[in-house]
Amino acid sequence: MAHASGVSAPVGLILIDTVNEMFSDKGKGYPQFMEEYARIGTFENLKRLLAGFRAQGYPAFFSPMAFNDEEYVNWRHPSGIHRMMFDNRMFEEGSWNAEFHPDLAPNADEVEVAPHKNLDVFATTDLDIQLKRRGVEHVAVAGMIGTLCVESTARSAMERGYEVTLVKDATAPEGGPEAYEEMLRRYELIAHHVLSTDDVLATQTFSRR
Repeated sequence: MAHASGVSAPVGLILIDTVNEMFSDKGKGYPQFMEEYARIGTFENLKRLLAGFRAQGYPAFFSPMAFNDEEYVNWRHPSGIHRMMFDNRMFEEGSWNAEFHPDLAPNADEVEVAPHKNLDVFATTDLDIQLKRRGVEHVAVAGMIGTLCVESTARSAMERGYEVTLVKDATAPEGGPEAYEEMLRRYELIAHHVLSTDDVLATQTFSRR
């Protein structure tokens, strides 16, 4: 993936909430999305995307979500999504639910950023520092939820000056096909590129670091 000038930028893969809560059949969030996962191919595409980045030696940054007992009880001004998660004790720190799915977990030499607490991963984690330390200027963003954390993080990346690719079939929205199409319309406004997993893997203009 290249800039408009034709000069390639160092690229990193940001995977958001690839945890058991969202991708294992016993996860609390999984039932809400399993039909869209099957329709879009989300889980298999995430695995292929990660494997492709690893094969080319590009860095991957894994962003989990986790909350502790104090946060469940004393979070000031919880939003609607926070109330939903807290009422169901989703992403409970230290639990199996908050662990990475075995097929979408970081290797020892990959980066697990601090657990995010809000929709925008940049807001409450070390992601920006980790990207800059590795010279990453172009980020491909995937994971869950497509209309919440993925969209918010991609928007923040764009506003921080990163080149942004959203991988449209390695995520899923809340809702069905109509929600998915609306998500893609917003992606076109936010990102520099909106590509399928196949298109990302076929691209040969990544630059190595």
